[in-house]
Amino acid sequence: MPNAEHGQQPPSAGGQWYPPEWPDRIRALAAGTLTPTAPKRAATVMLLRDSDSDSVSGGGPADSGIGSGGAGPAVHMLRRRASMAFAGGAYAYPGGGVDPRDEDHRIGWAGPSRAEWARRMGTDPATAQAIVCGAVRETFEEAGVLLAGESADTVVGDTTGEDWEAARAALVARELSFAEFLERRGLVLRSDLLGAWARWITPEFEPRRYDTWFFVAALPEGQRTRNASTEADRTVWIRPADAAAGYDKGELLMMPPTITTLRSLEPFASAAAALAAAPAQDLTPVLATAAFDGDELVLSWPGHDEFTKRVRPETRGGAPE
Repeated sequence: MPNAEHGQQPPSAGGQWYPPEWPDRIRALAAGTLTPTAPKRAATVMLLRDSDSDSVSGGGPADSGIGSGGAGPAVHMLRRRASMAFAGGAYAYPGGGVDPRDEDHRIGWAGPSRAEWARRMGTDPATAQAIVCGAVRETFEEAGVLLAGESADTVVGDTTGEDWEAARAALVARELSFAEFLERRGLVLRSDLLGAWARWITPEFEPRRYDTWFFVAALPEGQRTRNASTEADRTVWIRPADAAAGYDKGELLMMPPTITTLRSLEPFASAAAALAAAPAQDLTPVLATAAFDGDELVLSWPGHDEFTKRVRPETRGGAPE
């Protein structure tokens, strides 16, 4: 939802999240007084399911579904708590930072090899493994969904028991590595259940920066999502077109990578169709740039003109025009 209290929502930008401190930070970057921080590796998963109806899960107080009941798969999204320092109130997907231990070579692995993933992602095998592992681990930590099985052609079922929850909590607390978690349960990570979809890097003028890889995956049969994240106050299954419509109306707050990837999912009639299309997706990283046009500061995301913002010289820490 738009967060007018914190000045994050300009009137003419639909539901785009925009931090009020960006203009001043961009000026400092241009002046050479701000040193960009190095982005951390991160992964997020657009979890899809084929269904005839939308529903909300893990939303706390009574909540209603969002959506018109149209065709196509629904995607699982969570709403970040308004109290969060970064993108409070914005809708996003399950995900988070890569744990250095996600590179552990002992991780049980099935599906395309690490080398194959490295070729697809344009990285080295260890980095590719860490990012894919991070995507699977974070999906389990934040949504309770596990893309793993006892063999290369099986996937676990219900993951809602007390023993599963204890293991999930230990992963969140970093008391347990994902390699140890899989080994103790005799499981292998099913990398074939994921498809790399997009890559966005937080702008250089942001203090918290992430090099985030977006993946698609289908909700495994027998599993269900829940709000397992302490950072979210609501979760929802919603069709991409309905979520995009909510953004356009200013009803659903999102960051540029979220709304862009949502719209890219709209053409697909099923979760399987989206997964089949993943190998053809462009993984060129998207990085916002800032430049001056006369006295105006122009903020843009290459290839995504709808997010272009023009900030007047007199605008100090406020919303862009």
